[in-house]
Amino acid sequence: MPTAVVTGATAGIGAAFARQLAAEGFELVLVARRGERLSALAAELPVPVEVLVADLATTAGCDAVAARLTDPDRPVDLLVNNAGRSLNRSFLRSTPELEEELLRLNVHAVLRLTLAALPPMVERRRGEIINVSSVSGFAATMPGSTYPATKAWVTNFSESQAQLVREHGVRVMALCPGYTRTEFHEVAGIDMAHSPAWVWLDADTVVRAALRDLRRGRLVSVPGWINRVAVFGMRHAPRRLLHRVARDARGRIGHEEQ
Repeated sequence: MPTAVVTGATAGIGAAFARQLAAEGFELVLVARRGERLSALAAELPVPVEVLVADLATTAGCDAVAARLTDPDRPVDLLVNNAGRSLNRSFLRSTPELEEELLRLNVHAVLRLTLAALPPMVERRRGEIINVSSVSGFAATMPGSTYPATKAWVTNFSESQAQLVREHGVRVMALCPGYTRTEFHEVAGIDMAHSPAWVWLDADTVVRAALRDLRRGRLVSVPGWINRVAVFGMRHAPRRLLHRVARDARGRIGHEEQ
């Protein structure tokens, strides 16, 4: 049986990846900070599951997962770097501690675990990595937030590594979902009650699209036609128009702490 490591696996997109990969016959290594929730998810899956409790915003947490990824006796076929967070506050109201934690989780952990996983995959000439990014990374869509900048890094980093390793039989892809019904916004304290229902996708739909695009060899996956239209607009619309739309959206949805 192939083995997949999924970070941020206790809810949302991470849990959806765990369930879909289990249905495909993968053995799983599930990573998150909350051990009880990890164990509960593991108990419901019909495949062997290894639970690895780790906080990827810490050096110790990244080291523990990197050690599992580089274990020569237990090779990993697929890594899903899903763990991430946002901050519901303007940069002007933030702190160095919060911003550095955001960078450690959204950027450093992705770099650290990808660097651990890729060399063994290249040596075996097979393996896949999905780095979960965001549609918001295609433009400065959340004025005063550093979250889109971290996701812009994830997308560009993933594309770069994908081009490096594809000749060795290894695939790397950035998954860029838009609004997805998970705990993400609730945990960040972001009120999404006024956002229209038609902009949302469910996590299972996002995961199915991601796995399909990975197997088609795409370097970037943007699930949902609405999100693909949005990304096209972000890439080609005048910056002044984008900035105005972002300011209006912030007022309607509330991306920053008042």
